[in-house]
Amino acid sequence: MLNYRELHDPNAEYTMRDLSAETMGLTADRGPRDVEITDVQTTMVDGNYPWILVRVYTDAGVTGNGECYWGGGDAEIIERMAPFIVGENPMDIDRLYEHLIQKMSGEGSISGKTISAISGIEIALHDIVGKLLDVPAYQLVGGKYRDEVRIYCDCHAGDESEPESNADEAERVVEELGYDAIKFDLDVSSGHEKDRANRHLRGPEIDHKVDIVQAVLERVGDTADVAFDCHWSFSSGSAKRLVTALEPYDVWWLEDPVPPENHDVQREITQFTSTPVTVGENEYRAHGQRRLLEEQAVDILAPDLPRVGGMRETMKIANLADLYYIPIAMHNVSSPIGTMASAQVAAAIPNSLAVEYHSYQLGWWEDLIEEDDLIENGRMEVPEKPGLGLTLDFDAVEERMVDGEELFDEEW
Repeated sequence: MLNYRELHDPNAEYTMRDLSAETMGLTADRGPRDVEITDVQTTMVDGNYPWILVRVYTDAGVTGNGECYWGGGDAEIIERMAPFIVGENPMDIDRLYEHLIQKMSGEGSISGKTISAISGIEIALHDIVGKLLDVPAYQLVGGKYRDEVRIYCDCHAGDESEPESNADEAERVVEELGYDAIKFDLDVSSGHEKDRANRHLRGPEIDHKVDIVQAVLERVGDTADVAFDCHWSFSSGSAKRLVTALEPYDVWWLEDPVPPENHDVQREITQFTSTPVTVGENEYRAHGQRRLLEEQAVDILAPDLPRVGGMRETMKIANLADLYYIPIAMHNVSSPIGTMASAQVAAAIPNSLAVEYHSYQLGWWEDLIEEDDLIENGRMEVPEKPGLGLTLDFDAVEERMVDGEELFDEEW
């Protein structure tokens, strides 16, 4: 069996696509249906969010990489889930996913950290199966509509409360980095607040948010689509006043203007205004998104793939949204692994609008993998290599691990 570094040596005479079934531990008598999962491991990387990377190992020497949504507890949940899939065939992605949902029902497998943990395993299974079958992950979820996916950049200015500071950063990101889709925060202090806990916006606070929108759009509105995020911050009445004040402007979307729990209020806000409203990152699985769609409480849906249930669950959500002619703009704060999983699905759905990128200021985001130039001019090309098409750089992962974490095994 060739070792990991030999297989990923860029000067080697072979590539992953050149590997024979025999090299991968498979023979004529032992095909993909005879492969078994042998282990599941995790490592947490200290990015601009704590990225929990997941590796699923098999007795065929093929290993898959996944990622689950940031937050403490996911690694421990995955450790508890590992015995439920060790010995199983990784090819049975849907069955294993439902198996984990059922086995973890006592820990709340309809939402929260449990679903996020299952998402990380599910993504890794797609990486494994793609390698076993020698096809890209997008092929496993139906094939592709597009060769590259539009990426929107979540931007942060030096002084986010200053309209011109936001406009300066918008201009820099568009002109220097090549993005034609960006997003800024509107839940920033205006200096006029009396009590932020009550979610009420006074007139000067609304004026301040309009000033930010106007400044950014005047600077880049002719060359880029611009969205604005409210992070569930405002009361129903204040949200109505804000969306009304923004209607004269060409806002790409206004994200999460009210808290996510009350769907009745969410529906009322969305139907109240012509300003497009986006929600969805705080909902889990297709069941969680269903009411938003059925009640027409959303203009653009924003599921987070490593959080919502993984690649196939996101496909279900996108297909459900397509019945209501709703586009998908995936929320994403992931490392390259989770981001590429989102891009693979975005390539395979008709209603993909864009995928979020949240690490443009980090500097070393792409160092975690051996591939280069994942995002160019605001686009991510979907690779034709098997699985997710990415190779972890174990030295970089080890260098960036959260203190106290252990590096998972390199052998594949």
